[in-house]
Amino acid sequence: MLAAKFIVSGKVQGVFYRASTREQALQLGLSGIARNLADGRVEVLAGGSREALAAFERWLWNGPAAAQVEAVSREDMAAQAWRGFVIG
Repeated sequence: MLAAKFIVSGKVQGVFYRASTREQALQLGLSGIARNLADGRVEVLAGGSREALAAFERWLWNGPAAAQVEAVSREDMAAQAWRGFVIG
């Protein structure tokens, strides 16, 4: 199992980005957390298979219909023992 930290910039708060991210993560079999940052970005920590994380990263670039994603950065990290996918 792999894990990654994503930072998503743009219009990603107040547009159901975290809730949609949770739905997508669960569909892909990922675990982790999505939370708003004070500066308007969203931080997403996710763990799962290489293929699922790659598909998830592609999805993060679009997000829900109301989002306007400007950038997604990814930093691979040590695997974590998350249970499910939560919104922080």
